[in-house]
Amino acid sequence: MKILFATANQHKIDEVQQLLGESFEIITPAQLNYTGDIPETGDTLEKNALQKARFIFEKFGLSCFADDTGLEIDALNGAPGVYSARYAGDEKNSEANLQLVLKNLQGATTRAAQFRCVVALILEGKEFLFEGKVNGEILLSPKGNQGFGYDPIFRPEGYDCAYAELSMNEKNKLSHRSKAVRQLVDFLKSTNFSNR
Repeated sequence: MKILFATANQHKIDEVQQLLGESFEIITPAQLNYTGDIPETGDTLEKNALQKARFIFEKFGLSCFADDTGLEIDALNGAPGVYSARYAGDEKNSEANLQLVLKNLQGATTRAAQFRCVVALILEGKEFLFEGKVNGEILLSPKGNQGFGYDPIFRPEGYDCAYAELSMNEKNKLSHRSKAVRQLVDFLKSTNFSNR
């Protein structure tokens, strides 16, 4: 079954397609000839995910889903949070975001953090939300070259390495996005969406 994913982020597309498995095939706005921006001006992950999904649903009239993900750091009062992608500016530079987090954590007594992902699904006009989160801590310096975004500085609880030191397969076994997407998949299967 094909399902529309309201994103232009190829890293997310690859990660989520692997999670969805062979039952579902992702189609993207670009495949439907839309390459413009998808708005995300909400002040929470939930609002952003819904805004993105509603925008694409209104544009194409197809059941779709969107996600919004934030890194929430205790010592920074939950920042960068909903502003994770543009923490260091509107150009959404991952390296600059990561370096700003490390700079702002200098001298912090705790480096506890959590990654949180909210997936918004619009299925035949009805809206549903799914959430996944992973606790961990921010490392003193980047490690690894897998993944994207803040993966090089986030060490998930129970692991002695950064997200970016894990293969996509390993990361997908424990990540915040995988937890939310698994709920999405279970829900779609329970509604027999894949048989329509």
